[in-house]
Amino acid sequence: MQTMGRIWFMGLGIVLAACLSGASVFAEDKPVTPPVKHVPKVVITSPKDGDKVNDSFDLKYEMTKGSDPTHVHVYVDDEYQKGFSGTLKGLSKGTHQITVKGATKDHDTVAASHTITVEVE
Repeated sequence: MQTMGRIWFMGLGIVLAACLSGASVFAEDKPVTPPVKHVPKVVITSPKDGDKVNDSFDLKYEMTKGSDPTHVHVYVDDEYQKGFSGTLKGLSKGTHQITVKGATKDHDTVAASHTITVEVE
């Protein structure tokens, strides 16, 4: 019985010492990490940068939505392609710059964008 009392008293002393030192006795303190913020990203998957294409071709892209973009805006040589539906048509021969930019529901563009250059033959 006397041994049991000593063990209990020693345990109480350990807990008290830990509490006074600020250390956790029962659980390991884990650092608090901020929530992961998903950064929007736009990547043109077809055609590839530098490809030779016909005057009409399908433009394919992938968009990883973050907190802002809901759709994309497409530009050819910095000219907005209103009503873009997946195919660029009737481009003149020569080099053209194609840009896809993420846009909000209010049509404001965001930082997510990707630009390629194609050669129309």
